[in-house]
Amino acid sequence: MSFIIDENPHFDFLLLPQNGYLLSITENTSRNSKDYKMNPSDTNGTTFKPVTHVIFDMDGLLLNSEESYYKIDLAVIDQFGKTAPDHLQQEVLGFSDIDCAKKVVKICELPITPEEYVKETKKFTHLLKDVTLLPGAERLIRHLAKHNIPIAIATSSGTSSVEAKLQNHQELFSLFRHMVMASSDPEVTKGKPHPDIFQICARRFPDNPDPEKCLVFEDAPSGVTAARKAGMQVVFVPNERLKIVQREIATLVLNSLLEFVPEEFGLPPF
Repeated sequence: MSFIIDENPHFDFLLLPQNGYLLSITENTSRNSKDYKMNPSDTNGTTFKPVTHVIFDMDGLLLNSEESYYKIDLAVIDQFGKTAPDHLQQEVLGFSDIDCAKKVVKICELPITPEEYVKETKKFTHLLKDVTLLPGAERLIRHLAKHNIPIAIATSSGTSSVEAKLQNHQELFSLFRHMVMASSDPEVTKGKPHPDIFQICARRFPDNPDPEKCLVFEDAPSGVTAARKAGMQVVFVPNERLKIVQREIATLVLNSLLEFVPEEFGLPPF
């Protein structure tokens, strides 16, 4: 199943229960009953713009690491005798270390500062060492690299956690031209949903492509917003627990990277 969403961004109307983002879908009968479009009157479907560069988020998109992060949050919260609400994982999805910490400290009413919370999470980095690749990730990465499509990572994570997560995936991730790690990169002063991380990531390609030539893959609403504010098309692959309820600005929404059709964006077919 896939969802095709109108490209017109509506940044003032992004809300999702308890974390500030909304998505909406309407059936598009021009394709099949499993496809959806923002504008049902467009019977020709959405035409995607060809791209030359691809930027990936990491956690929850390429790596099955979100559950490990949630276990770390629960471990720290438990140290203070507090209980995490059911919606906590959605609240912090896609944000930088310090922004996540601010949210957790406030929501769970922890008696520490956000900076202290970040330090506490570092004690549990070992929980990230055995994360696995998500379906379709390796196939897509190797396919793009084989055809010399410039690819890069734009993650909200910091250097230490990235190193832990990639211990078993170093060869695959060496195929990326570069990585921008928002939580430890001094040039990224504002994390997602601000566009900075994607703008910086694009500038670090040797040929500094125009934003419209970049395609972003994301699993978090905050990342989708950041990419669209940066002027880029974005493929949204949300966690299955992320309820789609009203309005989103993604170019395309998929259940899995396995559903991606490269030639729809002018990229070499599988």
